[in-house]
Amino acid sequence: MLKTAMFRGGQLCSRVFAVEFDLRTEPLYFTLSSNPQVLHHAHQQLFGDEGKLFSLHVHCDNRTEKARTHAEIKHKLSVTLSRDCDVFEASSFIPDVKNSVVKGFFIRDKSTTTLSEDMLKTLQQSKSVCVFSYKREGQYCWQELWSPVNQVEESVRQYITPAAAAEHHPSTLNIRNSDVFYCMKEAYEVLQECTDIIPESKEVLKLVDEQLETSRGDGFPVIVIEGLDATGKTTLTEALRESLNATLLKSPPQCLAPFRQRFDSEPPLIRRAFYALGNYITAAHIGKESLRAPVIVDRYWHSTAAYAIATAVGGRVENLPKPGSELYQWPEDLLKPNLVLLLTVSPEERLRRLRGRGQDKTVEEAELEINQLFRLKVEEAYKRIQNPACIIVDASPSPQEVLQQVQHLIRNKMSLVTRQDKKPCNPSTHH
Repeated sequence: MLKTAMFRGGQLCSRVFAVEFDLRTEPLYFTLSSNPQVLHHAHQQLFGDEGKLFSLHVHCDNRTEKARTHAEIKHKLSVTLSRDCDVFEASSFIPDVKNSVVKGFFIRDKSTTTLSEDMLKTLQQSKSVCVFSYKREGQYCWQELWSPVNQVEESVRQYITPAAAAEHHPSTLNIRNSDVFYCMKEAYEVLQECTDIIPESKEVLKLVDEQLETSRGDGFPVIVIEGLDATGKTTLTEALRESLNATLLKSPPQCLAPFRQRFDSEPPLIRRAFYALGNYITAAHIGKESLRAPVIVDRYWHSTAAYAIATAVGGRVENLPKPGSELYQWPEDLLKPNLVLLLTVSPEERLRRLRGRGQDKTVEEAELEINQLFRLKVEEAYKRIQNPACIIVDASPSPQEVLQQVQHLIRNKMSLVTRQDKKPCNPSTHH
């Protein structure tokens, strides 16, 4: 039975396929046609004259199962296939239709082994995996459902037809409440779906449930300090805590520390839901603490969103969601800070500061050090987030100069209550 039914929401002929063939350029886009089409030069490079060509796509109605299956396949491909196999991120989607993206991989196997076929034979036994093969004949190439055995009836040829670049990178269609969460309910439900496979999910949800309603009256100001690693966030937040007699909070909150390693090993959907819930726990802490004193927050939703968007969108900075996109809008149900400052330093200064640091880094933080393209995407995503937007601060000068610069910004941007103007009330004597 053909598995094309997995592409619900549109027949194969209405779908566009995208392959991240060269991360410095646009993805290669193509559609399918019953008529032979001459390939463009770039498509000829991808489909080439050498090797066996396959693509596989992962789809099922259970989003957590789909995410875990995709991650498992990605790992298997990386450790099993020979060096003569190229593996590219691939997807199919219906233009401008949200959540229509079906993610997968494109495999170009130039080896003389049967490793790729053997692996695909195993993977295809899954109901959620569909495998296609590609055949060439002169200037033409066609796609057909792959079978590890010769089929009695020849598959209907669907010819590769070069397609124009999509207006928006296809990954942006699936970002909302998958890579970036815009309400607590959506993130909460993801972890609820994981309680049987990730026991720690129950403990995290219990922590969320224990938080009181995050409401703010006329409390003290809340200032968020954002920035990549080694831009001086820790130094500045500590200095501000002292100079403003403020409470310092960090996101993700300390109560989630025991679970971070476990969720960092999960695919993006589950990992992002975990960190999204961390922001809501932080918001509850902010709501309480801002009634007593100004609050400084070391990272918050901007970080969660910027890293997630930069990771989800392949290739160039130009592939990011366009400025003004709804994907950069602050969640309506998340407590909003009064001021957000984004610390920036040159790449050279960041690397100088990072040398000698011995602390553990997340995969994304480690990638920042070696991948300039990823760093540029994170920084640009930070700058595009709105309501509230970041105010950019050059953190290259000495810590004292940066502190003075930030204090000046605070005085100009808000009427902040400092210890010289008015001492925060003491909770032990306040009735």
